[in-house]
Amino acid sequence: MRMLIKLLLVLLAIYVIAFGLLYSFQESLIFQADTLEQDYRFNFDTPFEERTIKRKDGAHLHGLHFKAAEPQGLILYFHGNAGDLSRWGEVVEPFVNHGYDVLVIDYRGYGKSTGKRKESLMYEDAVQWYELALQDFNADSITVYGRSLGCTFAIYVASKRNPQQLILETPFYSLKSVVKNTYAVFPVKNLLKFNFPSHEYIPQVVCPITIIHGTEDDVVPIENSRRLIELNPLIDFKTIPNGEHNDLASFEEYWKLIREILDVRV
Repeated sequence: MRMLIKLLLVLLAIYVIAFGLLYSFQESLIFQADTLEQDYRFNFDTPFEERTIKRKDGAHLHGLHFKAAEPQGLILYFHGNAGDLSRWGEVVEPFVNHGYDVLVIDYRGYGKSTGKRKESLMYEDAVQWYELALQDFNADSITVYGRSLGCTFAIYVASKRNPQQLILETPFYSLKSVVKNTYAVFPVKNLLKFNFPSHEYIPQVVCPITIIHGTEDDVVPIENSRRLIELNPLIDFKTIPNGEHNDLASFEEYWKLIREILDVRV
């Protein structure tokens, strides 16, 4: 009996330590950011210019505006949780080949962007990038695009403004739903400092919405999208058979959908 009690105490201690580590280091797990020196020089085949926003709290936000020869509109792109614009610039370049300018931005602490991360501030940052986009394009020419983590910012922007359309690639219902799937043994409600409740904002979106999700996504399971489509009748739900979380762009079906979405609503 004593051995059993000792074993239970050891397991409890391990559980408490693991919970404490997850709580303390959750920001680095959620935001897997790479940073860049302020004098870093980007190199892309597509013409681009660097864009910046200075926020009231002192944060400096950084983005890249890729230029099409004769743009049909602009895609405001909110990227996933890892890397920086030296990588994401390459990801968005193909959209320029489809005749669209692309404004892709780095969040606080990513790339050249600075500032303390706070959920409310990050949502406000996203709206400011939309306002910047409006300096060059009318709202009816702006597509707001979110990928993974970026979907929550894209949804928020579309709920507060009225772009031409909203495209969501592998969105989550809420950050809680993703963490619960990954760390099911921990009390998620008491663990998270960030909530990112996409499900609270998507009912407020009034523009056309397209969700694209891979059927084999084990990072953000497709059930997240299935739950979101119940919240807004404007959602057109598309699946990529056998698609995972980070490989949708390798499927011809994905680019066929992108061409259809961008061309239909021009």
